This record gives sequence, structure tokens and C-alpha cells, in this order.
Amino acid sequence: MNMNSLNDINPGESAIVNSLLSTGSMRRRLLDIGLVENTDIECIGRSPGGDPTAFLIRGAVIAIRSEDCENIIVTRK
Repeated sequence: MNMNSLNDINPGESAIVNSLLSTGSMRRRLLDIGLVENTDIECIGRSPGGDPTAFLIRGAVIAIRSEDCENIIVTRK
């Protein structure tokens, strides 16, 4: 299994969430949008400056900052 942070997933690639290393209110927000273990996530694009990145999570497009993506551990599909 190849474990990466969400920052390592490029547009057009998919992954499965393994764990969240975030704490506090950011962890709560990520859990609230459905980023729980075994969730499918697809990178659909990056902003022109490279941050944030847009992801398709449970049918919704969510933009997540690079610093928060580092704390989301995924396995590439």
C-alpha cells in the first residue's frame, strides 16, 4: 500500500482516506464534510496559484488548503 498525504494526489487522480492527523476545529470541519476513513476522494483541480486544491468528496466539491492536505493521509487508487 502506498500512503501519501492528500497533497500528493494530482488532478484526475483518486484516493481513499486512511486517517486524519488534524486536530481541533480543523479536524471537526474535515469530519463534518465527510472525510472519514475509507472515503473516496478525487482531485479535480488546483487554483492557478496552486493553493487551494478542489476535491470531489461524497458528491460535493470542496477546496482544501495545502497546509490542511498535509494532515490527510490517503492511499492512491
